[in-house]
Amino acid sequence: MSDSILSTPATRRAVLAGGLAAVVAATAAPQALADTGIGPRKPGVLPPGVDRATLTRWAEDTWRSLVAMTHPATGLPADNITGDLSTRSGYTSPTNIGGYLWSAVVARELRIITPGECQRRVEQTLRTLLGMEHHEPSGMYYNWYDEASGEALRKWPVTGTTVYPFVSSVDNGWLGAALWVVRNSVPGAADLAAELFDRMRWDAFYDPDGPRPGGLMHGGFFPYDHDRPGGVYRGSHIDAPDVWLTTHHYDTIVSETRITSYLGIMTGQVPAKHYFASWRTFPATCDWSWHEMQPVGETRTYLGIEVYEGAYTYRGMHIVPGWGGSMFEELMPNVFVPEEVWAPRSWGRNHPLHVRAQREHGMAEAGYGYWGFSPASDPAGGYREYGVDLLGMNPEGYFSDQEKTNPDVGFGECREATNPNPVFKNGVVTPHAAFLAMMHEPSQAYDNLSRIQRDLNGYGPGGFYDAVAVKSGQVAQRYLSLDQAMVMGAIGNVAADNVLRRAFSTGEVERALRPVIGMEEFGAGIA
Repeated sequence: MSDSILSTPATRRAVLAGGLAAVVAATAAPQALADTGIGPRKPGVLPPGVDRATLTRWAEDTWRSLVAMTHPATGLPADNITGDLSTRSGYTSPTNIGGYLWSAVVARELRIITPGECQRRVEQTLRTLLGMEHHEPSGMYYNWYDEASGEALRKWPVTGTTVYPFVSSVDNGWLGAALWVVRNSVPGAADLAAELFDRMRWDAFYDPDGPRPGGLMHGGFFPYDHDRPGGVYRGSHIDAPDVWLTTHHYDTIVSETRITSYLGIMTGQVPAKHYFASWRTFPATCDWSWHEMQPVGETRTYLGIEVYEGAYTYRGMHIVPGWGGSMFEELMPNVFVPEEVWAPRSWGRNHPLHVRAQREHGMAEAGYGYWGFSPASDPAGGYREYGVDLLGMNPEGYFSDQEKTNPDVGFGECREATNPNPVFKNGVVTPHAAFLAMMHEPSQAYDNLSRIQRDLNGYGPGGFYDAVAVKSGQVAQRYLSLDQAMVMGAIGNVAADNVLRRAFSTGEVERALRPVIGMEEFGAGIA
């Protein structure tokens, strides 16, 4: 096959969507791409213990919050909105925009909106994106925009603090995932989505000579000269003018950032060996004794990269931890990629164990009576990272209660335990975390959410509020578009036959990713 045939955007996306046959079809009749898609409104069989009418009502109310967040002139969702759905935040991000796009697809599948309304909404957003300022050499978007105008923010709303345009690898990852979903599931908007997706260069973030063999993804880059916060250096990984790249790289596998790695590998812009560069855990040696606990595991080699398959021990389980121990880190990429199916010896073990561990933490260890912990609005005000501390390598912890109770089980013989049996206090549950868990423990998650709604006043006009403190009864009466989009994504997979997984994980994506992630064996399992 000649390079000239592969050089057009239409044929590149045809390769991703269906291989050689699709290339022939694309070069012969480009309009055929508009006829592809997964087809609207395909219901799934619900697991036992989950009521369809209730789940649909939760989705309807969640979608109402996303509509309220979205500016009618631009089709851009705000980052968040007040609990009465009256006041938008005044800013948005690529992640927020992506979440609105995939939520529209789910809303269509659940018959909340018609296929025509879905297409109109998605098209408006995509046309706004096409006209927005961005880093043109990479096709990537800045972190913050005004949702009312689509203009890149240079001053922060209300405070007036200076905003320096920053191009985030993970935020663009979620926008890229959404564009790929739309390209495969909204026929009338497929060409617009493909145009935006095809110009995105994931290798702009990939550092082949980074601190780990196999290469890591930068946190992002600043495209302009200014007083930059944090460590940066001048350079470029693509044929484009230099930017200011972060010295920070994403280097843990249990992280929402792996969506960017998947996009890079599936498009062929990043080598497959990159998947094995990230830590599963940090080493078990005493000179690494600063992280949360001493792991167990062994070293294996994949694609020439040595990987320490470490795991933490928690309540009789061996679990590969994230950085903070949140459901979001573990399961958000799983909304799009059926990792437990494609990688049964790694994610097929870790996902259900992480969900079980979060449930047992809330119900047994901490005794909150409810569970599900991820970064969210803080019931006491602002925003905070919540999680299960012993499921994260961060020694500072993502804590599950407002008091930041910090267990310390020590590090074998290297560091003595200082708080092995903590008493947890005012726990904070985050409903979107329980919705993500519904993909693995549907009846338990459904019961948990039903009780949060009934017993904790954790529900409002836009669905579940962002977070609830279980003992004080304090509620974060706010809706975050990202968290609401996670709710919509999880419901879509549970109630609409894995709609987002079908849309994202096309045959060509499976051929690119499944052999890579499927070869690995984590150290996860029953201890």
